[in-house]
Amino acid sequence: MKPLLQKLTETFSPSGYETTIREVIREEIKPLADEIRVDVLGNLIARKGNPGKNGKKIMLAAHMDEIGLIATHIDDNGFIRFTTLGRVRPHTLLGGRIRFAAGIPGVIGGERISDTTKAYTIEQLFIDVGAANRKACPVKVGDVAAFERPFLDLGSRLVAKAMDDRIGCAVLIEVLRGLKNTPHELYFVFSTQEEVGIRGVTGAAFGLDPDLGLAIDVTGTGDTPKGSKMEVSLGKGPAVKVKDAGMIADPRIVDWMIRTAEKAELPYQREVLEGGTTDARAMQLARSGVPAGCLSIPCRYVHSPSEMVDYNDVQNAVKLLLALLNTPVEIS
Repeated sequence: MKPLLQKLTETFSPSGYETTIREVIREEIKPLADEIRVDVLGNLIARKGNPGKNGKKIMLAAHMDEIGLIATHIDDNGFIRFTTLGRVRPHTLLGGRIRFAAGIPGVIGGERISDTTKAYTIEQLFIDVGAANRKACPVKVGDVAAFERPFLDLGSRLVAKAMDDRIGCAVLIEVLRGLKNTPHELYFVFSTQEEVGIRGVTGAAFGLDPDLGLAIDVTGTGDTPKGSKMEVSLGKGPAVKVKDAGMIADPRIVDWMIRTAEKAELPYQREVLEGGTTDARAMQLARSGVPAGCLSIPCRYVHSPSEMVDYNDVQNAVKLLLALLNTPVEIS
């Protein structure tokens, strides 16, 4: 999976501009799905299998987009002011390198501040592309950018920009590869614009009207020095979401996932995330409601230019999903 993950994370596709990553994923799954289509909102939807006896229509979603920046103003000296696409933390940006959609690289600088104990705000930061003045600046208002970071393989730990949620996309691709005989009709949705309000999957869930839904996304950890008070760590298995700031996972789905993990002797963690939510929220609220849950990949430094996951957690997430999807679903 590592070469696949490198290809996915190094692809440029911030929210609203998912065309490039969609084509990369389409090429990966083309020989694996029974049907592939793109909906009006740009979601890539792949169908696998037909419902058999006791089978269900199951929707699995991982978002393709990544957080980014968008130019709002170019001053007379060629410096670019910007706002964010998604939740970008200003304290992670100073000195960082970015690249615009047209391939133009730049570095993020900041105004001189008198109190160095305080973090920069977005309004105090700017992008420098080396232009001497406004006329020489190749960037226009509305141009979008994303972090410029190479994939880093530390053995069992992997680091990249856009692990959120290209790691979920990689997991779904591997699940498609590993599926043999499923009794279910499965819809793999690689969704758009999750980072700016869970927009793409909302339309997809309404259109598919599944019997149940699962999101595959990242979650934070509590295993760094003076980190969050959270019972999730790297290397202890994928996390079964119980609750986040946007949804309470259906208890029947939680129990089904935990029972399956224990039966297959796979490590897992229970997750309660106090901030943030996932595509599962939109699936849960679609039409008259859908039983929904989320399988999370523990990730350090979420929404920064260098997000870290554990390779064993990723592989165990694939194994757990295969165990869930290769047998009839028992929820009551």
